[in-house]
Amino acid sequence: MSGRKLIVGLGNPGPKYDGTRHNVGFEVVDRLASGPGGSAASKKFDGLLAEAELDFRRVLLLKPQTYMNLSGRSVRQAVQFYKIEPAEDLLVVCDDISLPLGKLRIRPKGSDGGQKGLRDIIAQLGTQDFPRLRIGVGDPGPIDAADYVLGRWRNTERPVIDDALISATQAVAVWVSQGLESAMNRFNAAAGG
Repeated sequence: MSGRKLIVGLGNPGPKYDGTRHNVGFEVVDRLASGPGGSAASKKFDGLLAEAELDFRRVLLLKPQTYMNLSGRSVRQAVQFYKIEPAEDLLVVCDDISLPLGKLRIRPKGSDGGQKGLRDIIAQLGTQDFPRLRIGVGDPGPIDAADYVLGRWRNTERPVIDDALISATQAVAVWVSQGLESAMNRFNAAAGG
């Protein structure tokens, strides 16, 4: 076990996708990288790799640049290079259309739940046994799910998601410093379940 923590934010690269629902994982990683001890990102592992300091611990931050559906290749390269133990030291942050807007859900493992970035990571790592932090982006309703997640936030949604992003960065910090159980107890409950 390397002891290094790797936080992966999922999204799609390029200005076309900035501010879309699918890119909340990128937004969490960007906020962490811009905090204390944050480093500029460098191109590595088919992604952008940065570091930050959370509760006096250096952590790795990765934004795969492969597009959402191929995120696993980037994650696998980083996990292998740093000898990361996925069940202990990997946290994937992504959007979830099955959660109400702004609700957080942290789980130690599980299926992809229809999230294609998670699906590819599971396929590339050969395991479902890694923590994930899902951020609710709301139900698309009659809109095609792909169109919905690639759409931008409505003005009424942005304040809710900004609050959720603050909570998500706090949840990541708690995961790093106190462990998964503490993060789940604090942030799953705070989000109403």
